[in-house]
Amino acid sequence: MEPMQLDDALFAQLTRYANLSDNPQDNTHRAELLGLGGRNIQVAPGAIIRVRHPDRLGHNLFIGLYSYLNGEITIGDNTLIGPHCCLAAGHHKFDPATGWFSARTEPDGDDSIVIGEGSWLANGVTITAGVKLGRANLVCAGAVVTKDMPDYAIIAGVPARVVGRIDAKTGEYHWHTNG
Repeated sequence: MEPMQLDDALFAQLTRYANLSDNPQDNTHRAELLGLGGRNIQVAPGAIIRVRHPDRLGHNLFIGLYSYLNGEITIGDNTLIGPHCCLAAGHHKFDPATGWFSARTEPDGDDSIVIGEGSWLANGVTITAGVKLGRANLVCAGAVVTKDMPDYAIIAGVPARVVGRIDAKTGEYHWHTNG
């Protein structure tokens, strides 16, 4: 495939739009261009969204700067995904014939990621293949979530673990004290 030829003015305009236009109007327009319109979805600059079933992305979503969503992913309504988050549903398998991780897994549902309604993934969160987050999870910055989590959990660490819970009636955070 030949590289796309853009004149300098158009290239400059596209670069500004892709990097400097982090506002509700442009973020909504970006979602519409990706085929995600009509559900109050906002996509910040630099986000890459390559999901198998876009209809499994809920309503009232925000997908942050430079986040990456790839594969079989379901996201519940009213969810915030912060900047630099990675949700990659899929694996590469070691191939003894080649001696490296040359084989990709076929999508089978075991690799799918589910983010529960009302959740917030803070800056730099990674959700690995096969993880199911419960309703209204708060995933703290930098966490790497490698296993399923219950509803109303506060999650942190590498690998992530439940460090507290959110009271569903009051919204108060209750932190575990046992380290």
